[in-house]
Amino acid sequence: MLYFLAVLVSALSIASLIDGSAATGGRIRKTAHRYRQVARQESGQDQGKTWKQVDKFQGDSFLDGWDFFDHDDPTHGLVNYQNAEAAKSKGLALVKDGQVILSVDDTTVLQTGQKRDSVRISTKKTYNHGLFIADFAAMPVGCSVWPAYWSVGPNWPEGGEIDVLEGVHNQDTNQYTLHTGAGCLIDSSVKTTAKVLGTKCASSGADNTGCAFKDTDNRSYGKGFNAAGGGVYAHIWDSTGIKMWHFARDEIPKDVTEGKPNPSTWPTPAATFSTSSCDVRKYFHDHVLTIDTTLCGDWAGATYQSAGCPGTCEEAVANPKNFVEAKWKISYIAVYESA
Repeated sequence: MLYFLAVLVSALSIASLIDGSAATGGRIRKTAHRYRQVARQESGQDQGKTWKQVDKFQGDSFLDGWDFFDHDDPTHGLVNYQNAEAAKSKGLALVKDGQVILSVDDTTVLQTGQKRDSVRISTKKTYNHGLFIADFAAMPVGCSVWPAYWSVGPNWPEGGEIDVLEGVHNQDTNQYTLHTGAGCLIDSSVKTTAKVLGTKCASSGADNTGCAFKDTDNRSYGKGFNAAGGGVYAHIWDSTGIKMWHFARDEIPKDVTEGKPNPSTWPTPAATFSTSSCDVRKYFHDHVLTIDTTLCGDWAGATYQSAGCPGTCEEAVANPKNFVEAKWKISYIAVYESA
């Protein structure tokens, strides 16, 4: 999961990101979206579909369905990913008032260059299609911080990667990104509310920017997202392609709130990756949902100074005060299948 920094980073050579398993898969992310009452989907592909809930991760039982990744960060971030026992004992993974909170350590003073404790989790279950709805009350933000909500398959990039919510530092809008094997492209003629950043989805260790859309709504990421009380990210993965939406807190559709999602009534997606130019059945399989926060690394480290952050990225990581707001607050993640 990395990035696609259209304005700043044109070429980042990155050595091997992963060891080929979903648990250690690569990562890249980007894009965003805005709910518009007047912009309804023109395609009839979702008309008549009904959705049945098959999984819901929420509250005290949320973490029971997730594994904790405790290996070196494949994106070379300055983090020590904690196992379940350590993360819970250090207060980096807990449930409070019904919300799951995943944090970066914000108390330990480090030497410059040392790694800071953080959390990365992935679902124990794998998915090959579905409607995924995630309600986040808040997300990590700040200089050096690189959070992401995404999914990844085996043998990266051949199993594919879907980056739903991702960015770095104090980025103002979200970026939606796909990473695949050779041959997958964005069909830029499909109507979306986000802006295309790049159309080539094929990724590798040396060229892993992927294909992406950039949202235009400041409520879709970071400080703006948190100030709006968070919101919902939804995406559909089916035979027609992959579609992604962002709904600000006060614009979440009633059908989503009631647990009876009806995407045919939703506005135009922020991002659409159509199977007409990217056969999703070929490029995406056996995905685990993943949530993590890394620091610096291949994307945030390379763009630290150009983002207007003070000092160096390594110096930022050493100061715990920089991570008071580096927290995920998750209300629920629900998975639906077409009935």
